[in-house]
Amino acid sequence: MNLLLLEQTDFIAADRVVLADRRFTHMQEIHRVAVGDTLRVGQINGLMGQARVVRLEGHEAELQVSLDQQPPVKLPLTLILAVPRPKMLRRLFQTIATLGVPRLILLNSYKVEKSFWQTPFLTPEAIRENLILGLEQARDTVLPEIIIEKRFKPFVEDRLPAIAADTLGLVGHPGDYPACPRAVQQPVTLAIGPEGGWIPYEVDLLAKAGLQPVQLGARILRVETAVTALLSRIF
Repeated sequence: MNLLLLEQTDFIAADRVVLADRRFTHMQEIHRVAVGDTLRVGQINGLMGQARVVRLEGHEAELQVSLDQQPPVKLPLTLILAVPRPKMLRRLFQTIATLGVPRLILLNSYKVEKSFWQTPFLTPEAIRENLILGLEQARDTVLPEIIIEKRFKPFVEDRLPAIAADTLGLVGHPGDYPACPRAVQQPVTLAIGPEGGWIPYEVDLLAKAGLQPVQLGARILRVETAVTALLSRIF
C-alpha cells in the first residue's frame, strides 16, 4: 500500500479521520506506525497529502490529515475489453487502476463464456475493492469509470462511433495488420479481445466503428499481458 486511501465516512472532522479496518491493520503490521508518524494519504476521488498519527489504540487509529496535492493525470484513453476469465478479472481491475486508465468498458464477445458474467468479481462492491487496491499501488485517488455492455453488436454499432470520434481508434488483434503505434500524442480508444482474439465478424464491426486493427507480433498474449504491453507501447 503506497497510498492510504480515505473514504468520506472515515472523517470525524474536516482534518481528522479514524481508521479501524484493513488499513489500520496495514499501518500496524507493515508500516509499524507510532504516534507522531506521518503517512501518504489521499481521499477517494479527491486530493492527496499527508496524515499524522495523533492517536493509536488497540482497535483504531486517529489521523490528522492535510490534503493539498492533485492526483496523477490519467491516460487519454477509453479501454474496451472483452470480459476475461473470472480469475483474471480481479487482477485486471487492479492493473487498469494502477496504469491510470480512466474508463473501462467490459464488452461481450463470441468467445466470452456466459458463465463469465456470473462471477462475483463483477459486483459493484468487488469492482470497487479491486480498483482501490490498484489506486493504492499507483498513488492515485480517482476511481476509473467501469461500464458493462452485454450486447456486442448494439454497442459497437450504436455507441462506439461516438466514443471513438476524435480519438485514434485501435483494435489489438493478432494477424496480418500494421504494428501497434508507439508514443501516441492524442486520445485513444483501444479494444482488446479475449485470449485468441476477436472473431473476424467482430473485427469488421469494430473497424466500421472507427477502430483499426493493429498487432504486437505473432505471439498470443494473455489478456492481462496484452493490456500492459499495448498501453506501454501506445503511451
